[in-house]
Amino acid sequence: MHEIELIGLDGANLLAYLAALGTLRVLTSAEPERNVRMSWVDRGFWRPVVHHASARTAEELLAILEKRVCGEESINAAWKIGKDLTLSCSDFGSHMREAATAATITQRETADFLSAFGSDVYGAGSKKELMSDTEFRTMSGAGHQHFLGFMTELAIATDSGHLLRALFQAWDYADGRPSLRWDPADYRPHALRAVDPSGDPIKTMRGANRLAIEALPLFPTVPQARRIRTVAFEDGDAGTEIKWPIWDDRLELGTVTLLLAASEVQDSVGRDALRPGIPQIFRARRFTEGKYRNFSPAKAVL
Repeated sequence: MHEIELIGLDGANLLAYLAALGTLRVLTSAEPERNVRMSWVDRGFWRPVVHHASARTAEELLAILEKRVCGEESINAAWKIGKDLTLSCSDFGSHMREAATAATITQRETADFLSAFGSDVYGAGSKKELMSDTEFRTMSGAGHQHFLGFMTELAIATDSGHLLRALFQAWDYADGRPSLRWDPADYRPHALRAVDPSGDPIKTMRGANRLAIEALPLFPTVPQARRIRTVAFEDGDAGTEIKWPIWDDRLELGTVTLLLAASEVQDSVGRDALRPGIPQIFRARRFTEGKYRNFSPAKAVL
């Protein structure tokens, strides 16, 4: 197996972590027979390493990714149900049933994305007629920021250069909108600023956002205690938090999917609870500022 280190990604950054998972998922679905795996290595911060049977260089890996995530042909049908996750339970349920009927063992991406987007089992809070949506949802149309609409924009606007800068270079935040607000850097508070930052142009890493979208099917929504929860999220003393594991073994996608939801990860409260092969767990708080959701910088579970 050839090893390709994704030197641009830091496992302590939620957006970068999701981009790593999205990379693993895309490479696996592109060539399932290649038995693609991923591990993490400590370089002062945690970097992902791709283990691939045929891709020997960064250029070869980028060529595989570009075919799968760049351009209109990479837009999944699930993203076209609307601009935001504000459908009625009835309408979203119809989309779910249609996707489930069409799904096969090898062709189920639309159903997987929809199950990650939300559920029609319970309504959203006081608006019982509306679907419940994923904890990853950070916007719902305010300020012309559309959760599903931005996914489509990212697919169309991302090219191999954006992927190269996201995966193999230090992040320079040289790209404009859209951003899905999964990076702590997306939060621009007014306090202690000389001017109102709301008019500042959005600067982000487009390639990282595009790859991170591909990680969403690894975090399905599930009914729990008469509400919908998203895998890896929990309500803590500080509010809603997400936890994610770093692993040093070479794991394939199926094992990673199980690990994200494992009780050893989600119930861990200290280093004594960490299992061999999981050297670190990070957590970040999701919070609401105005009409948007953001994520805090991650903290290590010590």
